[in-house]
Amino acid sequence: MRFEKAFRPRALVAYLMGFDPDRGKSLDHLEAAARGGADIIEIGVAFSDPIADGPTIQAAGMRALKAGSTPRGCIELARELKSRVQVPVALMTYYNPIIRMGEEEFVRQAAKAGVDGLIVPDLPVDEASSLRASTKNHDLDLIFLATPPTPDDRLAEIARDCSGFLYLVSRYGTTGAKGEVAEGLPSLVKRVKRVTERTSPGLPVAVGFGISTAGQVAEVIGAGADGAIVGSALVEMVQRGESAAAVEQRVAQLRRGLKERA
Repeated sequence: MRFEKAFRPRALVAYLMGFDPDRGKSLDHLEAAARGGADIIEIGVAFSDPIADGPTIQAAGMRALKAGSTPRGCIELARELKSRVQVPVALMTYYNPIIRMGEEEFVRQAAKAGVDGLIVPDLPVDEASSLRASTKNHDLDLIFLATPPTPDDRLAEIARDCSGFLYLVSRYGTTGAKGEVAEGLPSLVKRVKRVTERTSPGLPVAVGFGISTAGQVAEVIGAGADGAIVGSALVEMVQRGESAAAVEQRVAQLRRGLKERA
């Protein structure tokens, strides 16, 4: 229930790549995002073949790998962050690093570090039974993604097995800041909420991909979503060498979108 509580009434989810540009600055930026008002923090685990990510987060992953990022290192980063902040933390990782470390070991270490959940973009729900069993055993949420073309029967399957929140991808393609939210978002959110409320009542729906301004956050919330996920816009700040204080200010600005009317 840790994630669900963060969505009362709405949530801003902030994503940053672990170890970008290095471990120390990464921790400072993550803590700053929480101070700025992020209700949930996602820590990206760098991977060499990030199929869901656009150029900004791909570049962040390369910087992180050069700085020494590893799955165990990101788990330890999460441990230190959790000692400093009181918000739920999710690790966003591809499945290969989990398999390489071993599902049970990865989940056990993440749970010991205080991680609240996992997001694995390239793991289909119907191939996740063993990881789902491990996360349930260690009281972690396993957060699945849905996309615009996901049909209702598939959405229902995802919602039944998802916990924490459903990550709704707002548009076709990869991550990256956009100038406007995807066309048709209100109807997409309405359809997904209808299915999730029938299948898994109370499961929050957070919208990500392409959200970079407070106005876009407001549009997402106005469309009926329970939360908005901002990643590339914050990662770009790290790329430019901006300070943790600047990240805190940006997150505080984004958070105002939760209260605006789209």
